[in-house]
Amino acid sequence: MSQTRHVPVMLQRCLDLLAPALQDQAHPEPVVVDCTLGLGGHSEALLENFPTARLIALDRDKEALRLSGERLAPYGDRATLVHAVYDELPEVLARLGVPRVQGVLFDLGVSSMQLDEADRGFAYAQDAPLDMRMDQTTGIGAAEVLNTYPPGELVRILRAYGEEKQAKRIVSAVVREREKEPFSNSARLVELIRDALPQAAKRTGGNPAKRTFQALRIEVNGELSVLERAIPAAVESLAVGGRIAVLSYHSLEDRLVKQVFAAGAANTAPPGLPVVPERYQPRLKLLTRGAELPTEEEVAENRRAAPARLRGAQRIREDER
Repeated sequence: MSQTRHVPVMLQRCLDLLAPALQDQAHPEPVVVDCTLGLGGHSEALLENFPTARLIALDRDKEALRLSGERLAPYGDRATLVHAVYDELPEVLARLGVPRVQGVLFDLGVSSMQLDEADRGFAYAQDAPLDMRMDQTTGIGAAEVLNTYPPGELVRILRAYGEEKQAKRIVSAVVREREKEPFSNSARLVELIRDALPQAAKRTGGNPAKRTFQALRIEVNGELSVLERAIPAAVESLAVGGRIAVLSYHSLEDRLVKQVFAAGAANTAPPGLPVVPERYQPRLKLLTRGAELPTEEEVAENRRAAPARLRGAQRIREDER
């Protein structure tokens, strides 16, 4: 098992953002939720650094839960691991009898375990079955998306989720090839993308397959629609004074997080009121100026941190019921 797996992204900054809420004397036993457990790096650090905290950690990947369970076993019943997608947070908290939490962390990157396990099909650098499901017990894999979606829908996915300017060229090639033989492995797709792109497009931005693989992964796992539900639900779960930190890895995720935080931090009063009533006051205070980036040192140590964007917010008011 390679050590590169175990480097959680922007770890100290995440801990610093959440610390005031997890060390607040008003909550002697704070609850913190790690919505994206993965291999448990962030979770372990939360348990280690905040010895009175109780952790609830979610992951849709059963293998991740198993490995993290071993890693977090020393913390005993301070850690509760749950097989769930992060938009199921309200149901998970209700089931556990937890009305409000003091901290929430999201690390939206693909777990390094998923990238490192060849047979999961997330990585374009090695040949593997085109699967990409984070929860391998449900849903359809990437091969089925490539082989069955109408061309127009594939173009939309590559443009919207991969920000791929050459989507039409790639999809034309995919449609032509899938008629000869359905796609099953990643190497064939990588080669097809290389052949389909004009020379100029191959010279910039790393592996030319990167954007297509990202788009397929987002589609297979419903990542953006899940996130659209999950971030507001997480904000809703925070007690007043509670904090949320979100690490995203591409502009679509970051934009979504930014919109939810900005809406929560806005005054919603109609214009022209001399005094703004309580119910129109902001619910959130932003803790980061825009999105914070990893340091150069961190990127040098852990290349997977390079695209990370971190945003934080604090709940400052209950909703008016």
